[in-house]
Amino acid sequence: MTRCGYPLFVLGALLAGTGSLADTDGASEAVRIRIAAVGDMMIGTDYPRNHLPDDDGAGMFAEVTPILSAADIAIGNLEGTLIDGGTPLKECKSLDSCYLFRSPARYAQHYRNAGFDVLSVANNHARDFGEEGRTATMAALDAAGIHHSGREGEFASFEQQGRKIAVLAYAVTQKSNLLHDYELAVQTVAGFAATHDIVIVTFHGGAEGADVMHVPFAEEEYYGEPRGDVARFSRSVVDAGADLVLGHGPHVVRGMELYKDRLIAYSLGNFATYFGISVAGAKGIAPILLATLDADGRFVEGEIISTVQVRPGGPRIDEKQRALNLIRGLSFEDFGNPGLLFKPDGKLLKNP
Repeated sequence: MTRCGYPLFVLGALLAGTGSLADTDGASEAVRIRIAAVGDMMIGTDYPRNHLPDDDGAGMFAEVTPILSAADIAIGNLEGTLIDGGTPLKECKSLDSCYLFRSPARYAQHYRNAGFDVLSVANNHARDFGEEGRTATMAALDAAGIHHSGREGEFASFEQQGRKIAVLAYAVTQKSNLLHDYELAVQTVAGFAATHDIVIVTFHGGAEGADVMHVPFAEEEYYGEPRGDVARFSRSVVDAGADLVLGHGPHVVRGMELYKDRLIAYSLGNFATYFGISVAGAKGIAPILLATLDADGRFVEGEIISTVQVRPGGPRIDEKQRALNLIRGLSFEDFGNPGLLFKPDGKLLKNP
């Protein structure tokens, strides 16, 4: 899954940082794993009406593909299903406010072409067409060569750079690996940490909306549904052996912190949501998070590349750096000292 062909600005970041390409190619350089992570994605639905892109989704990731493809591992959250046909889990009372998402199975290849290696299928839309819909989604991802995690007891395990990698996806929804079963999550992560070199945990949790950008350090709810205590979960899984924790679910960005030399991103927001999910204001602002880990999973350095959604297109590089500015402010407001330096150019460094 390692790819070549780094874009110029990524080359510059690598050459300026602690893991230059020249050093990485040298025998004396320790193994480094470069990860690209994004939040929610749903690039068109044909249910209950046809809301697929005019180009059938082929160009949705065109501007960001060079960044995602340059990473050793690219990870995102797949909202909705990849299935042709099928029966929805529930009926919509109104066609104008129907939040059941079904993309054609062929769209799995769009994610692969964009550079994605692992997708989470643990979220509140993964079962829009029942568990059969999630099964079909997993089959479509398998056919495209994309790893997945999220169904209860289902995790991704593979090798990269000679290291054994595990990706464990959690949510607060039925028949998924449950975020709010903290004890089981800790046990599971500890088990994978004992058999893998690097453990990456993703979660879909927390309340939703433009007014929930702050991490509350408490159990959250949304319309009466338990959405978990994301700080408790994230820190607990790091204590158990997780090396990188990636959150999404609130549909807006949240802050980041360095906890025990491990990076926690509490929400990566809406990255590529073509229809049915609001991208107004802060809901359309999201990062591509680049994180470099050493061979033991410790955070070395990173970068926040700000993007914005401008419909009917996909994510675009945001020259205003709004995701960076939001995340930087939220991180200091929520954590005091998040253990990170947010440089004006987007570089993310340990705070000495």
